[in-house]
Amino acid sequence: MKKYLTLTLILFISATMAKPKHDYVRIKTNKGECIIMLYNQTPKHHDNFLKLAKEGFYNGTLFHRVIQEFMIQGGDPDSKTAKQGQQLGEGDLGYRVDAEFRDSLFHKKGVLAAARDNNAAKASSASQFYIVQGKKWTDETLDDIRKKRMENRVIPESQRKVYKELGGTPHLDQNYTVYGEVVKGMEMIETIAAVKKSPTDRPLEDVSMEVSHLKKGEARKLEKKLGLKNNTL
Repeated sequence: MKKYLTLTLILFISATMAKPKHDYVRIKTNKGECIIMLYNQTPKHHDNFLKLAKEGFYNGTLFHRVIQEFMIQGGDPDSKTAKQGQQLGEGDLGYRVDAEFRDSLFHKKGVLAAARDNNAAKASSASQFYIVQGKKWTDETLDDIRKKRMENRVIPESQRKVYKELGGTPHLDQNYTVYGEVVKGMEMIETIAAVKKSPTDRPLEDVSMEVSHLKKGEARKLEKKLGLKNNTL
C-alpha cells in the first residue's frame, strides 16, 4: 500500500512539473489582450523575443503602425517616448536576428513575424514585430499575387486552403521570418487594426503594450485546454 501511494505521488509530481511544449507571451493593451505561442522551429527569434519580454523591454512601447486587412506593428524602442504624431518605425537595438525561414511556417492570420529593413540577408529587426490580420483570398487572387509579388513561387495546397478559409498575407512568405502565432485573443488584433490613424498609419490614440512570459503552470493549463501539440492548433 505504501509503495502504491509513493508511486502515485511520484506520478502526480511528474505531471505537475512537466514542462510546457512551447513558450507563451501575453500582450496586454488598452484594446484587450492576446496570448502568443512562440515556435520552437525558429530558435533565434524565439529566444530573442523571450529575452526582451522577460527584461520588460516591450512594456510601454506602442503599436505604431496599423493597416486594416494587413497587420499591426510594434516594438520600436523610440515609441516609448514618442510625441503625439511623431513618425516611428526606424528605432532598433543595434543588432539583427538571422532569418529563419521554414516552409511550414507562413503568413496566415494571427501569426507573429519579424519586421526588417531592406538588408540583403533578410535578417530581422532586433525588436520590431508585427501580427498578421490579413484577409481571405480566392484561387484567382492567390494566383495573381503569386505572379506579381511572389516570383511565381508555388503555394502548397494546404497553405492555399488556409489563406482561402482563414486569411493572411501570402506575399510576405519567405521574406519575413514567422516565429509564433496568436492562440487566444485574436479580437485584440482586429480591434487595433480598425482604430483611426494618421496618414503614416500611426494610431491617433496611442496603443501601448505590456508583454510578459506565461509561467509554466498557466502555460500547461493553456496547452491542455486548447490541445496544443506542435506548432498549430
